[in-house]
Amino acid sequence: MLRTAARALRYCGASGACAALAVCAVYVTTPAAQSAKEGQPPAGAVASSRDDLAGKLARREVQRSPSSIPGREIVQVETLIPAGVESGWHVHPGEEVGYIIASEVEMMVQGRATVILHAGDGFLIPPRTPHNARDLGPETGRMLSTYIVETGQPIATFVDQPVQR
Repeated sequence: MLRTAARALRYCGASGACAALAVCAVYVTTPAAQSAKEGQPPAGAVASSRDDLAGKLARREVQRSPSSIPGREIVQVETLIPAGVESGWHVHPGEEVGYIIASEVEMMVQGRATVILHAGDGFLIPPRTPHNARDLGPETGRMLSTYIVETGQPIATFVDQPVQR
């Protein structure tokens, strides 16, 4: 647990709301983490092998269920982005329907104008469309995303930044 807490604090920095959230996240996942083998994610965590963003941002899988659409599943994830940090350009193997819970987020989507989203704003990202989110602060950004994705595929995969024309 201490090693996990140290990693979380190193990622977020030792001050502010992010540090408190990191400690809370570690505390909340402690029972699962203790039962997990060293080096494996705790139960309920988004495994980095299934999601490139899990190694970069604090993410928590809220729920996962088969969809009524054959070959698809619905995955809901809460993401925390510290102020000034960006997700990195990535794609999803299906739609992302998102909602900003806290802070301001600069959303860059290939083929669209960059927009600033505020708490209470929603967004839609088409399948396999490169996009990047950067938290503008002043607090840690929180967003809730629901993905309708191909079953068995990674939820997020990093891609090169697209060339804007």
